[in-house]
Order: sequence, then C-alpha cells, then structure tokens
Amino acid sequence: MTDVAAAAGVSASTVSRALSGGPGVSERTRQRIRRISEELGYVVSPEASRLSGGRTGRVGLVTPTMDEWFYSSVIAGAAETLSAHGIDVVLYPVADQRERERFFTELPARRKVDALIVIAFPLTEYEWIQLDRMNVHAIVVGILDPGRPSVGIDDELVARRAVQNLLALGHTRIAMIACVDPEGSHYSADISRERGYRAALADAGIEVDEDLIVSVRWGIEGGSAGMDALLTLPRLPTAVFAYSDEVAFGVLRSLRRARLRVPEDISIVGVDDHPMAESMDLTTVRQSPREQGEVAGRLCIDLLEENDTPRRAELETRLVLRRSIAPPRRP
Repeated sequence: MTDVAAAAGVSASTVSRALSGGPGVSERTRQRIRRISEELGYVVSPEASRLSGGRTGRVGLVTPTMDEWFYSSVIAGAAETLSAHGIDVVLYPVADQRERERFFTELPARRKVDALIVIAFPLTEYEWIQLDRMNVHAIVVGILDPGRPSVGIDDELVARRAVQNLLALGHTRIAMIACVDPEGSHYSADISRERGYRAALADAGIEVDEDLIVSVRWGIEGGSAGMDALLTLPRLPTAVFAYSDEVAFGVLRSLRRARLRVPEDISIVGVDDHPMAESMDLTTVRQSPREQGEVAGRLCIDLLEENDTPRRAELETRLVLRRSIAPPRRP
C-alpha cells in the first residue's frame, strides 16, 4: 500500500479508502489509484482487512457433499451471487457428524469467514451459540426454520401435492420410500414429507399401512433397495411416492428388473425435477436448488450489509405431470 501511495502521490490512508470504496476520494483519484494498484500487482490482504475493519470478505458454504445434484446446484447458485458482489467463497465439506462437530468446535480459532451458508442440515442450539458468539451470520438452505435465517420449500406441502394427485387418480394403496442420512437419521425434509404423506391419506379417510413406508439410504441404490422391499409384500402397492427423483430412479430400475410396467402396474412420483427426470418420463414435484442458493446468497449479503429485509424465504414448487402415473389397474 505504501508503494501504491508513493506512485500515486497520496497518503496510504487515501489508498485504503479508494480501494475499499470509502468516502473522501474523488472518482478520478480512485480510478488512478486502482490503475496503479493493478500495474504494481497490489492485492488487498483479507487477513489485514479483517484486523482493521472486522471483515474477511469471505462466506463459507458448509455442505455434506459436493458431488450430488442438489448440493452442487445450491453451491453454484450461492457462489455466483456472492462472487458477483465481490465476496469470495470457501467450501467446507462435512461428510458426517464427527466432521461437523469438529468444524463448529474449531470455528472460533479459524474465524476465516463473515457468514456461513449451511446446506440441507439443521444447526443445533450449540452450533447457533458458537456462531452468535463470533458474530458470524448463518443461513440454512433446504430447511425452513421459523426462528432463523433460512431458504427452502414447504416439504409437507410437496408430499401432500404428490399424494393427493395419486389419490385423485384412484390410488388408495400408496407406498412411501423415505430416506435416512449415512448415520441412519432421518433428514429434516424427510420428516416433513412423511408428515405430508400421512396427512394426505388421512384427509382421504385412508388408514396408513405402516408396511408401505420403507426407509433407505438416499440415492439410486437406496431407491432400488426400497422398491425391492416393497415387492416382497403379499399385496403390492399400486403407487409409490419417492423422497426424491434419484430415489425414484432406483425404483424404476427395480421395477424394470421385476418386469413390472410403469405406470400400468405401479405409478411413481418423485421430488426435485432432476435433469434426468424428463428423459425418464417421471412425474415429480419441481423445486430449484440453484434458485435456493441464489436467494441464500442475496440474503447473506443483506445480513452482512445490515439491510432490513425478510430473513426467511419460502420458494414455490410445482407438480410436473409426465407418464409415470396412471389410474390403478382393476384387480
């Protein structure tokens, strides 16, 4: 900064204000200082800025995985929005509970970000306290939290919409393939979707058959295992509501191997509108994880700039009808 100041014939404090967008510097001087900074290869140090101004200029994205469609789409949306605002993004993968506990325990010592965007898992009270103590903002994506900044969809409504559509076609024996995380715990969205599944059946006066609800590890393999379990029942379901499209892809594979037809023998509805859903003719409830990431990025910027904006964003979903559903066959 001293070298830039000498070359520009101004004080170091003027250089600091010019590069940080501070007041008291004419636009002509600001542009000249920026040009000289580029010529000299001067880069502002985030650590030095944090010490002087209390900001790092970085936001952390905390995610259980980075190579699955939902998570990578949220990351892409958030990163694009934040980068356009001059904010750097740091990725923190936390694959299991142990890594997550270590991350939040060590966070005070690291303090490398101004805010966190947490993807698809709820924060505990201890984790919120850790963040509040350091004045680190956090936004949860994929889960609507009534008391904290969050972006997501109404998962209970999603399930109701899917199951009600099957009921309207005449299905009464509707199965649900629910999902658990790698450690065997149900996802927050899964709990809400099962609640919506049960509520839709109750509204139709149909008693839930507990044998028709199976819980599997999330993914194509899990969906296949779940459908295999349903195929062992003495009386098969006529329709399946799958936790996600990727789970539904596994269902389709198992049915194909069992030489059962979709939708003539069994109808299927998923959730997401995954890029492969259309090619598989899968009826699904559409959501946009990329949009959730974009909205979370904008919410994060508003929190850092202390803008008076809503702290909770519920995004819309829509039923997309394709050829994986039909009225049930007569016995």
